[in-house]
Amino acid sequence: MPQVQTIAVIGAGIMGRGIAHAAALGGYQTILEDLLPNALRKAETEIRSNLDKSVELNKVTAADADAAFKRLEYAGSVEEAARQADLVIEAVPEEMESKIEIFTLLDKICRPTTILASNTSSLSVTEIASVTYRAKRCIGMHFFNNPVHKMKLLEVVRALETDEDTLNTAVEVGRRMGKEVVVIKESPGFITSRINAMIGNEAFYMLQEGIASPADIDKALKLGLNHPMGPFELVDLVGLDTRLNILEYLHKSLGEKYRPAPLLVQYVKAGRLGRKSGRSVYEYPETQTKM
Repeated sequence: MPQVQTIAVIGAGIMGRGIAHAAALGGYQTILEDLLPNALRKAETEIRSNLDKSVELNKVTAADADAAFKRLEYAGSVEEAARQADLVIEAVPEEMESKIEIFTLLDKICRPTTILASNTSSLSVTEIASVTYRAKRCIGMHFFNNPVHKMKLLEVVRALETDEDTLNTAVEVGRRMGKEVVVIKESPGFITSRINAMIGNEAFYMLQEGIASPADIDKALKLGLNHPMGPFELVDLVGLDTRLNILEYLHKSLGEKYRPAPLLVQYVKAGRLGRKSGRSVYEYPETQTKM
């Protein structure tokens, strides 16, 4: 089984910086990449803050937090980040074109033994891997943001040609990051995205029909079904545009039951994307101030 010592994370958005946090805390030398210097600075500040909070809550020791922070490096290009990595985890937006572009580049610049993982939440890892000459060393590693360093689940997605060594390595890396790992044969939406997309879409249909307010729909699922977040709270964290991309892919792959609610489509067209834009069905004045 390949030994992983260095992990590169491509993309320093919400998911990327959370994955980097978990990787560094798991003992891996970690390189976080983004083309935007501001994104890297924000990531560094947030990771330090989250590590300090974990220390305050007695989740980790101060020594472990400091050691994790020292294992983090930052890079302004994919080439700089990925060239010497044993495992590269792509965490770019949930668009097939973007992921294929990244994997095509990674296949050219990484060592032949490097494993390439996608953090896709719904797209075909087999299709992403097909643009490389190392399909056996490509895999899906679907982390969860609420935020990443707190969420225990990791879906490891085995593509058509993923070999046993790559699968076992991804599972071991996930466990060292403190995750509970489930292994999935590739299928559109995997487990969680497939179910979550349906719940979130139905919530928009209910809102569109005037059945209840967003707050009451969220409250009902939290108190009645013991969900930690309501569907509107969750989609605001994920991003309505990301959810719409997932639904469109599932609709194309699995049929009519995943057709996006017209109200969700309308919100995305209006730029009401959730927390990152400052509004959706809810308003987030603090985000609007930062924009």
